[in-house]
Amino acid sequence: MFDHVAVRVADLRESRQFYEPALAMLGFGEPFDGGDYFEWDDLAIGAATDERPVTRNLHVALVAPSRDAVDEWWRRLVDAGYRDDGAPGPRPLYSDDYYGGFVRDPDGNSVEAVHHEDPRADGCTIDHVWMRVRDVDASARFYDTIAPACGFEKHVGRWTHFHRGRVSFTLVAGDTPTENVHLAFPARDNATVAEFHRVAVEAGYHDNGPPGERPVYHPGYYGAFVLDPDGNNVEAVCHNR
Repeated sequence: MFDHVAVRVADLRESRQFYEPALAMLGFGEPFDGGDYFEWDDLAIGAATDERPVTRNLHVALVAPSRDAVDEWWRRLVDAGYRDDGAPGPRPLYSDDYYGGFVRDPDGNSVEAVHHEDPRADGCTIDHVWMRVRDVDASARFYDTIAPACGFEKHVGRWTHFHRGRVSFTLVAGDTPTENVHLAFPARDNATVAEFHRVAVEAGYHDNGPPGERPVYHPGYYGAFVLDPDGNNVEAVCHNR
């Protein structure tokens, strides 16, 4: 689903002290150190700037290998002083085998460890993301527009969510929408990146960076950027070499 989800943080050192053990306890190793950001596979945290403010009101769920791992993860983080956002337990509202525990990161975002009985084998850190939006229908139209290029599908039930396989992101109505999160979706080639940008801009969404190589990240990083209706930065990226 995600090439990466980037969370901007007020204090990079403080947030690293939260996220590094939170990921390590679930079996994910040392992050890549980019100087002003840290990255674990499909999750990254980076220092906020005036141009890229702190991410707020985001929910991100991390893959846990077992229910016991969820229990231990939650207990250790709460014991370390992080705010409880929901004790470990079944959440049948979501699915019959859903077991999660929730805490708040240093900037107040909700972070969860979740286990499903059907094990994940893709190595990704992120199970799902929930985003609060001002207008679910308007946001759904945006993500529906880019879905064919980004390779995910929409499902409307109790909530509106988009998924690729087991990984998903969900749109929920909120008076305080998710702010300043960056969602990057993988593209199979440069032409798909260009198509993502074209369909979004032609539909009236705001261009935030035309298709092109971004060697500042690495040679062969080819991406394009648009803003969703709540101003979040959305990208399609192809790593072509």
